Amino acid sequence: MKAVITVIGKDQVGIIAAVSAKCAEYDVNILEITQSVLDRYFAMIMIADIDALKNDFSAFSDALSALGKEKGLEIRCMHEDIFDSMHTI
Repeated sequence: MKAVITVIGKDQVGIIAAVSAKCAEYDVNILEITQSVLDRYFAMIMIADIDALKNDFSAFSDALSALGKEKGLEIRCMHEDIFDSMHTI
């Protein structure tokens, strides 16, 4: 299974490193990543493999959200099933 992780906020050193480290802590493998800086604002989308996830998905999602609050970022994590359902007609 996969998850879609989005990160938005003011650009700062170490955003990708912090999110990647949190993924590694939960045995989540990053499959794809795209990031951009527009003016002073950072935006990133990651596709991650959550098959080996150590805890339940909500614990991982909550940990990313807490990391975002700590760093002044908005970090959201959606399970691919929810993401697919939202975008299916």
